[in-house]
Amino acid sequence: MRVTLRRIQLVRFIMIRLCAFLGNYGKEYRLHRHNVAWLFLESMRISADLHWSTKFKGTIAQADFGYGKVSILKPHTFMNLSGESVVEAARFYRCSPEEILVVHDELEMPFGAFGYKFSGGLGGHNGLRSLEKHLGTRDFWRLRFGIGRPDHSDIAGYVLSPFAADELDTLKTKVFPEAEKTFYTLFTEGIEGYEERYRKVVCKQAP
Repeated sequence: MRVTLRRIQLVRFIMIRLCAFLGNYGKEYRLHRHNVAWLFLESMRISADLHWSTKFKGTIAQADFGYGKVSILKPHTFMNLSGESVVEAARFYRCSPEEILVVHDELEMPFGAFGYKFSGGLGGHNGLRSLEKHLGTRDFWRLRFGIGRPDHSDIAGYVLSPFAADELDTLKTKVFPEAEKTFYTLFTEGIEGYEERYRKVVCKQAP
């Protein structure tokens, strides 16, 4: 009897196991552009159900999106030391860099937009630079929220300035709801293809 062997290709789906939301710790920074990731997390419907514990130079909580536990991390270091917190959590949970999603502000993307990206340049972002230093690679996923570049050269002053009231309204009513939809979906479908599908999503401005 002739037996035909069918070659089966196994496809490995990359699932995010650690989500790091970058920002500066302290009430005085809460509404700053540099803290847009924390504002996004606060706006999400899962936020009220998260139980935080102090660990890894920050606070961490566990969320269940249907396929298993996902660790949600808020580093409490200053932004430029974020990598110290993320690498401790990654080592503890044995996460590879490709299983990490970093949520952060993005100067090179216009305000009102968000998008996903894997690896690539750091765009002068001190938080990302710290992650590369401590993880030993820049090959991790990013969810970027556009804050746009200012029309002046004081970048540090700009990212450490608060959003205007109309900008906060746009984030709350337009940008964050759209981003939240994509965030939950990646845990059921896997993050492959997200860079092509959602590299840059421009949301309408609030009226």
